[in-house]
Amino acid sequence: MEDELLLMLPGPVPLPERVRGVMARQAINHRGAEFGSAYADIARVLKGLFGTKNNPLVISGSGTAGMEAAVSNLGKGRRTAHLINGKFGERMYTIGQKYASEACPIKSEWGAPLDLEKLKSVLEDGCEVVTMVHNETSAGILNPAGEVGKICRKHDALFIMDGVTSIGGDMVLADEWGVDAAVVGSQKCLAAPAGLAAVTVSDRAWDRIVENPPYYLDLPAYRKNAAKDPMETPFTPAVPLFLALREACLIIEEEGIDNRIARHRRMAGAVQKAVKAWGLDMFPKTDSLHQYSNTVTAACLPAGTNDKDFRGTVKKLGIQIAGGQDHLKDKIFRIGHMGAVSAPELLAALAATEFAVKKSGHQVKESGVMTAAEDLG
Repeated sequence: MEDELLLMLPGPVPLPERVRGVMARQAINHRGAEFGSAYADIARVLKGLFGTKNNPLVISGSGTAGMEAAVSNLGKGRRTAHLINGKFGERMYTIGQKYASEACPIKSEWGAPLDLEKLKSVLEDGCEVVTMVHNETSAGILNPAGEVGKICRKHDALFIMDGVTSIGGDMVLADEWGVDAAVVGSQKCLAAPAGLAAVTVSDRAWDRIVENPPYYLDLPAYRKNAAKDPMETPFTPAVPLFLALREACLIIEEEGIDNRIARHRRMAGAVQKAVKAWGLDMFPKTDSLHQYSNTVTAACLPAGTNDKDFRGTVKKLGIQIAGGQDHLKDKIFRIGHMGAVSAPELLAALAATEFAVKKSGHQVKESGVMTAAEDLG
């Protein structure tokens, strides 16, 4: 619609018309065959996106509910280590503090590489569970899940990975990487409405599920109900959101996982080139293991620029991008390129952002829009 903003955020993302349409229907029985069929379609597609042989369990709750489900079912009463280089790593640590016998934060500056040597040290000291955010959208950095998985397996520790903003938009190989629990949120790369989380659990992790897990986030209960025919959830699910997620998954299946990942990587590369053309700096500090995110780009604001004014200029052109969170406010801006968006939406966002960069008084080296178009055309 003409009055709708184009959301180029790190979630929520624009919803395809097919996804919006399936929610405008009469209610159905969530213990019946139609719901079970929808759940089965979701599980089939998500297994491929997670890179796992294990069935994803879908929870009516945001990605944070999935994070808490994983930590509470695997970390309750245990010593946990939390790798942190952004806001959502901090969130995992906060959740860990509520359940672990001891929660150990392993902190890096936001957007800086994780301290893997410190991780090895705390595991040698007896930590049993490790959490890590794969794609840290607060800083636009992609963390090395495979490397962390190797370290965890060497020390026989369980590895919980927040894949909320990577699964469905970047390569995820949970089984190959040694991930014991992975989480995704519906409103990010999957391009579905907010309000659902999916969690997968490895065989070795099922053997270590804690006694007396939380009531609503009881993963064994979700597993038991998902094994029924038709598939069910243990509690009343958000049925319209399930139907929308199913449609989003069918769209992903039609596009093909490899094609979808390639599209996200093209968009990320185009935005990174645009940032360079504008003469601005990327925010994250990358190395041989840590890369720029393929689903959101974080760049430094032009010197002396007010974030509210900068993003306000973009918003007046009908497009919404994100600013920095917490201490990064007025320091960075973030452009999301995840979900169902492609070249037209991305080029529109870059054109509006380029206008805001110029309006800030920053001397643009060359047109980032034209540079990006060469990669997207």
